[in-house]
Amino acid sequence: MALTTLPIFSSPFLIPVKTPKPFKPPKPLTITCSSQEPRKPSGNPERPTSRNRKRTKYGTSRRSILKKTFTQEQVKFTAGVSADPHVGIIGGGMAGLVCALSLEKRGVKSTVFDTGMHGLGGRMGTRVIDPQQLIFDHAAQFFTVSDSQFAELVDYWSEKGLVRQWQGLVGLLEVGGRFVPLPPSPPRFIGVKGMRPLADSLLSETSMVNVVRPCWISKLEPYNGMWHLSENGKPRGQFDAIVIAHNGKCANSLLASSGLPLIARQMKRLELSSIWALLAAFEDPFPIGDGKVTFEGAFVKGVDSVSWMANNSMKLLGSQSHGPHCWTFFSSAAFGKRNKVPQENIPTATAEKVKASMLEGVEAALGLPKGSLPQPLYSRVQLWGAALPTNAPGIPCIFDPHGRAGICGDWLLGSNLESAALSGMALANHIADYLRTGGSCPDEFAVGLDKEFQAIQGHDIGQFPGVEIESSIQDNQTPAYQLAASHV
Repeated sequence: MALTTLPIFSSPFLIPVKTPKPFKPPKPLTITCSSQEPRKPSGNPERPTSRNRKRTKYGTSRRSILKKTFTQEQVKFTAGVSADPHVGIIGGGMAGLVCALSLEKRGVKSTVFDTGMHGLGGRMGTRVIDPQQLIFDHAAQFFTVSDSQFAELVDYWSEKGLVRQWQGLVGLLEVGGRFVPLPPSPPRFIGVKGMRPLADSLLSETSMVNVVRPCWISKLEPYNGMWHLSENGKPRGQFDAIVIAHNGKCANSLLASSGLPLIARQMKRLELSSIWALLAAFEDPFPIGDGKVTFEGAFVKGVDSVSWMANNSMKLLGSQSHGPHCWTFFSSAAFGKRNKVPQENIPTATAEKVKASMLEGVEAALGLPKGSLPQPLYSRVQLWGAALPTNAPGIPCIFDPHGRAGICGDWLLGSNLESAALSGMALANHIADYLRTGGSCPDEFAVGLDKEFQAIQGHDIGQFPGVEIESSIQDNQTPAYQLAASHV
C-alpha cells in the first residue's frame, strides 16, 4: 500500500509504461445455472461438478491459462438469491477485509478465505523476530489520506491508538549521499505497532464475518444457483456471490476455468511488477562521513537495486529504541524483474545474490565505499511477485451480475492502502444493492467488465495520493544537505 500502504515501488522515479493494445476475445458461450433444474453432481455428492463442461488438456502455464480463460463458458445465474445471502471473499488483504466489514454494515454475512500463515492483511505485514525483539514492516510502509470515507476508518484506528502521524524525517536520497527532505504535507500515517494490527482490528468487532485461514481456494464451481468453493477437493462452502480480492498468477489460475470469462479477461489485462524486500538488522546506526544517518525513510534515486529504505526501529519505537536498527529495503522494479524466481521457493544462491546486491546499493546510496557496511546481525529476503501494477482501469471495482462475482483491490485505482479500502467499500455496497433486488435486474449492475486499462506512472514503492515526489522536491525551498546532519 506506498505499497502505501503497501509501499511498493518502481524505478527510482517515474517509469513510463506503454499501454497494451486491447485484447478482443471471442464471444463467450453461456451456461445457465438455475435452482429449478439442478444437475446432480457425480462422484462425491458433496463436491459440485460441471459434468457438461469440456475438459481441456492444457497445463497451467500462462499461455494455457490465457487460452482456457477465453474459451470458457459464461455462467448465468437465473434463480433468485437466498433470503439470507452469504458472500465468499477470496483474499484477506485490506480490500477483502474492508469489503467484509462493509457488507456487514449492510446486513450481509460473508466468509473470508486467506492463505496467510501468520495472520490477515496481505501486504499489511509486520514481522517480529524473537528473542531479539526485531520488528519490520516488510510491505506497506506508510499511507496517506485524501478521501473522506477512508478518513473515517483512519479516525477509528486513531481512536483505538493504532495509528499516528509519522513525524520522522522522510525524503529523497540520491546516489552518493545527497538527501533532500520532503515536506510534511500531506501527513504520512503509520501503524503504532506496525501495519498488521490495523488489519487485525478491522474484523475484531464483527459478528457476521467468518474467517478461514490458512486456506487456498483452488476451485470455483456454479451448481444449483450457488457458487461452491473448494480447496484441493475439500468443500469450503456455498455462496450467493463471490469476491476475488487478490491478483497475480494464482487469481488467473483460479479464474481460468471458473465460468467467468469477463472477470477473467479483466484480471488478465493487469500487468504487475516484482519487488524484492530485504529485512536487515544492524547493531549500530549507518555511518556517513563523520556522522550518522538521521532520516527514517527515503526514496532512493540512481541505485538499481534499492528504491526505498526505512529504519523501522526509529519509525515505530523512536527514542524508546535501544536495540538493533531494523531496516526495510525495497528494490526497483527493474531489479525485481531481472532476478525473479518462484517466490514460494527462493533458491539459496538467489537469496544471497539479492542480499549482496541490495546491500551494495545501500552503500552506493549513502556514499560509502563498497564493502564498508557492517554485515547485518539478522537478514531475510522476500520477493513480492505481484507487487505493483503498471496499468489500471481507474475504477474502484468490477462486477459481473450474471455470474454474481466481483473484483476488488488497490490495483484497480493505483497502488496504496487507501485505494484498497475504497475498492472494498465500493464492491461491498454494489453487491449489497444487487442482492436487495434478488438478482432480478442483473444488467443494471454490470460494472467495469469492458473498461480499458491505462498505463500508470509512479514510484517503486507505490502511488501516494497527494505525494508527488519530484514536484515536491522542486517546490521545496529547503536546501539539500548531506546525511551527516547529526554528528557523533
